[in-house]
Amino acid sequence: MSTDRDWRPGADVAVLQKRARMLQQLRTFFAQRDVLEVETPILQRQAVTDVHIDSLRIPLDGADGYLHTSPEYPMKRLLAAGSGPIYQVCKVFRAGEAGRRHNPEFTLLEWYRPGFDHHALMHELEQLVRVLLADACSLDETCKFSYRDLFHHYLQRDPFTCSVAELQQLARQQHIDIVGNEVMDRDSWLDLLLTHAIEPQLPANRPVFIYDYPASQSALARLQQQDNITVASRFELYLNGLELANGYHELQDPVEQRQRFEQDQQQRQQQGRFVPEIDEKFLAALEHGLPDCAGVALGLDRLLMIASGCDDIRDVLSFSIERA
Repeated sequence: MSTDRDWRPGADVAVLQKRARMLQQLRTFFAQRDVLEVETPILQRQAVTDVHIDSLRIPLDGADGYLHTSPEYPMKRLLAAGSGPIYQVCKVFRAGEAGRRHNPEFTLLEWYRPGFDHHALMHELEQLVRVLLADACSLDETCKFSYRDLFHHYLQRDPFTCSVAELQQLARQQHIDIVGNEVMDRDSWLDLLLTHAIEPQLPANRPVFIYDYPASQSALARLQQQDNITVASRFELYLNGLELANGYHELQDPVEQRQRFEQDQQQRQQQGRFVPEIDEKFLAALEHGLPDCAGVALGLDRLLMIASGCDDIRDVLSFSIERA
């Protein structure tokens, strides 16, 4: 039978039931903590400037509209307007992402906690993950590594002081094949070593947090001085080799945020890529005043993969892009 006539879903009924149960549990979790569920627009007038993410463009009122890659900006506008702690479960969209662990459309849980730093939010995230996976598996004790300690532990290198040449040499020593002649910057080499040399060695069956990333990888996280280096107050969560979540102690400074957006635009222009306009409504919210808070985005489809024992995201989606 031709694949374009295959009407059947990719996920079986048991997985659909697990998804429904997971959604019920997370809503109960946040209700017990007085975190408000909100909705923000999926269709937006601005795209993100992030160099590593491309938005899906669609026509809108004679101009371009964009399917959101995250509800982050409008949720922070709600925070600035006095919403208090909030969360959202929504579909998000990213161009060029399809495969065993990616689908262009996926389900994201995102929440923000005024008064939390990234360490407090890591603790709450761990609690939530343990609740959502309790029926599927019993997780071992959580591991936490600073980004610097992680590279020391697994590669015996300091990621904050290694030169690009040293990182290239280390990649060769780790037998990482580099395809093509693309010129890679320092962060690209660090990311390559993290994904190809470190991630496969992370302990299984336990949550693993990595925190305090290099300042050059700060995204929307605030910076802090620590042991004579500048780090981003950012974390990621891994479980069984899957990156599940990315969180920040959120940047509140509108001037610094604009500078970061402008740097993104410059990089995109240098790469010959689409350059989105800066989201001025988001910056206006920061100027009004974003409360001291931490926020995190958790990929629910990947978490469901772990809960269901699946190694392909297409097995936990009703209809992946190939079947849509």
